[in-house]
Amino acid sequence: MVIAEAAGGVDIQVRVVPRASRPGLAGVRNDAVMVRLQSAPVGNAANEELIERIAAVFRIPKRDISIVSGGKSRTKRLHLARLDVPTATKILNSQLGTEKNSFKVQS
Repeated sequence: MVIAEAAGGVDIQVRVVPRASRPGLAGVRNDAVMVRLQSAPVGNAANEELIERIAAVFRIPKRDISIVSGGKSRTKRLHLARLDVPTATKILNSQLGTEKNSFKVQS
């Protein structure tokens, strides 16, 4: 799963790479969007940076993003409120420079 419909928005599977020298989206691997973070996985710093980066990519407020599962893991599922699957897919495609409809979408 990369993108799935969820109540009130979409869920997105991400895999974080903490302590990266170049932060940002880094493609899709194993059904998850790779997100490079500069923060170390200490305290909640990496999760906070992840939410900030995803909010910037999707141009939504940070309050509309929550970590559904994987709070202490590198693989996480995020809920993005008030987004639909076509919009989320379009944004990810434009940010990653991937082909149209290249993401796995679950209903």
